[in-house]
Amino acid sequence: MQFSRASGILLHPTSFPSRFGIGDMGEGAYQFVDFLARSGQRLWQVLPLGPTGYGNSPYNCFSAFAGNPLLVSLEELAKEGLLQEADLTNVPAFPEDYVDYPAVIGCKMDMLQRSFERFKNQKDTNFEGFERFCAENQAWLDDYSLFIALKDSFGGLSWNKWDRGVARRETRAIKEASHSLSDSILFHKYLQYTFVKQWLRLKQYASDRQIKIIGDIPIFVAYNSSDVWSHPGLFQLDDTGKPAVVAGVPPDYFSRTGQLWGNPLYRWDVMAENGYDWWVKRFQMMLRLVDIIRLDHFRGFEAYWEVLSREKTAINGRWVKGPGADLFNVINQSLGKLPLIAEDLGVITSEVEALRDQFLFPGMKILHFAFGSDSNNPYLPHNYHKNCVVYTGTHDNDTTIGWLNRTSTKAEREYVLKYIGKTKIGGKNEKHWEIIRLALSSVADTAIIPLQDVLGLGSRARMNLPGKVLLKNWAWRYTQDMLGDGCQERLLGLTVLYGRAF
Repeated sequence: MQFSRASGILLHPTSFPSRFGIGDMGEGAYQFVDFLARSGQRLWQVLPLGPTGYGNSPYNCFSAFAGNPLLVSLEELAKEGLLQEADLTNVPAFPEDYVDYPAVIGCKMDMLQRSFERFKNQKDTNFEGFERFCAENQAWLDDYSLFIALKDSFGGLSWNKWDRGVARRETRAIKEASHSLSDSILFHKYLQYTFVKQWLRLKQYASDRQIKIIGDIPIFVAYNSSDVWSHPGLFQLDDTGKPAVVAGVPPDYFSRTGQLWGNPLYRWDVMAENGYDWWVKRFQMMLRLVDIIRLDHFRGFEAYWEVLSREKTAINGRWVKGPGADLFNVINQSLGKLPLIAEDLGVITSEVEALRDQFLFPGMKILHFAFGSDSNNPYLPHNYHKNCVVYTGTHDNDTTIGWLNRTSTKAEREYVLKYIGKTKIGGKNEKHWEIIRLALSSVADTAIIPLQDVLGLGSRARMNLPGKVLLKNWAWRYTQDMLGDGCQERLLGLTVLYGRAF
């Protein structure tokens, strides 16, 4: 599917300003949407919205369907009478510029539990919508809520370390757990109901301002997830329930030993036999929450890197054919033509390109990758075609200022100057705008700029360093004063100039 000419901002909701230590779907979110509208942007791209696990990565979630309860706005709950103003005043002084996840989780989950207790006492006004939500989402919600309740009852252990009966989903054990943990299960259903309600309200606010949301579907799911626990037959597990083989990528730009992600791999033959039902439901849920989907690691649908689970790095792996066009044909038949962006970075073959082009999925172009070789580099703007999405960088890249000042090579910096026709890029308030201008002026139908680049921030604002579990990964936040008139007007001017505004 080809998109109309437009531009937008990449920003995960955890990065919004909020006095509760993490961005949420409250005032900061609505102010950001207003900023998008005032600066002529028509797109807002987010990372996966699921409940995060180890390392706080949105690409390592407890569910492919659920939302992250940490994104629920406590202030919005207070407006509904589910929290009191007194509840909101007794919160710690969280850092403004990053998420202190352990502190946030402890405080926020306690507040959400308080709101749940009040919710239960307001059955007459709240339960009709809640019960309808539970019925409509039963296919994934029941398993997810029981999974999280069990995980909590076992002190956060991975499901393969639970008591055998519930780990193996034996009927009697599941029945007993469902009874004994009924209140906890109801709490987690309430959190999902609240997340979806708040998100859809925010999505409608964006839609009213002609802004579409681009969501993100990771190709793989976490081993310690409700998906693997509840559907083990869809994954390549051994007799003990552990992954026999895991996902990753061979050595690349980001790592000389490759990236060993550790996600269990699918049994695509089993999925094909049941009409890819799990995938159809996954896309269906996502299309309720967003307007356009970015499909992470698209090349894995053509062929994926398979590594034995005993390996310590991703070097010793092999390429194995994925479902290819068969999956997308089924999805199209079930849901219509997908508004999908193919993340086609990494080791891309002609077969991957053919699969992408068969369905007219726009691929991705990253300007940080454009200046390391010659004029035939596919990431250089003069080599683009219209049906693609250009980024200055992604969540896995350094910021553009950090790249220009620190992580690019001397040869790359010299090539940038030659390419833009200058002998020197101006001061610190100009460098990033030169790269943003390259993106916005290109023929690519879609241009996406990380907010860090619009703000001209350095490496400390980087969202993620791939292959590393760091406290500051996925933790960056901005403060409201950063969205001043200067960057808004500059962005609007370039957006209008290059025909991407409303």
